[in-house]
Amino acid sequence: MKTMKKRDAVKIKTRRHKDTEPQRCAATRASLVVALHRRVSASSLLRVIFFIVLLSFSVVGQKERRTASHPERAREKLSSEDLETIDKAIGVVCLERQRDGRGSLPIDDMQKRPSLPLEAPEVIRGAARAQRLLPVARQLVVSSLLRLSATYQVDHSQNYKVRIGRAIARVQAVSRIKPDIDARDNASVLLKSPHTITFGTIFLAGLRSDEGMISVLVHELVHIGDGNGDELRLLFRAVGDRAANLTGLHIREQRAEELTCDLAGELAVQTFIANSPNYDPLPRRLARAVEHNCVDEDDSDDEHLSPRNTLRALLTIDATLRRGIVFGK
Repeated sequence: MKTMKKRDAVKIKTRRHKDTEPQRCAATRASLVVALHRRVSASSLLRVIFFIVLLSFSVVGQKERRTASHPERAREKLSSEDLETIDKAIGVVCLERQRDGRGSLPIDDMQKRPSLPLEAPEVIRGAARAQRLLPVARQLVVSSLLRLSATYQVDHSQNYKVRIGRAIARVQAVSRIKPDIDARDNASVLLKSPHTITFGTIFLAGLRSDEGMISVLVHELVHIGDGNGDELRLLFRAVGDRAANLTGLHIREQRAEELTCDLAGELAVQTFIANSPNYDPLPRRLARAVEHNCVDEDDSDDEHLSPRNTLRALLTIDATLRRGIVFGK
């Protein structure tokens, strides 16, 4: 799912240099010694210098205690049980994809297929499904973004309400699904056409379930919400940093954005499942949100994790998803 986005020029911020506390203390002590040297006797000066030395040790001790009272936050780690559950979840996702009559095609399988005409029945069905689910996806992406903003503690950052408000407004304005033969196995958005999501015909045919379609729709809607103003960059950075810490993968900049879009998509699917129960097993329905990553040819690029690394990263940072897939609850 590759997305083309225009980006503004990088803005460089500067700030005035401020003296450190030790520098200020040293300047104060030096001024005090010079003034006293002119007014007091040699013996008195020695007593004053001795007092200043004691004061210096006191300041250093207080500084050390203040530093020690605010230790760095411990790095988050996964238990051996968590790691085992992640591996099991990957196996379940890919097995369910094979068993499920509405399972999505893997991305590498789609890439090998010839382009489909707009009139192909499976393309028409896929486009109709995407258009039908677009209003649902618009609502689900809002709840996913608000939930992620709170979870990753970016909802108290400066101008958060303004930024998230602009992102949500752009999401709510999306109204059109555009099938495209040349887009093949991709979905994409162009920010000069912010009301449209473009789907390759192969992709429309390859996403055979409502859950699979919602995960992709929400992914693209998050890109649109971010816009040219990078409204969601703090969220992308927070998700990318945590995922990189837990997986050891390089997840920065565009990779962090793509992973956050995927995360919002599978969270939206979880809400969709809760709001629309049926007789399909929970692991199967959850698997549909991410099973297009069950590839044999696991390629990556500078802007995207490989499909299987994307799957692992999602299961790593979302404990609810992996437990639901493995334990069915």
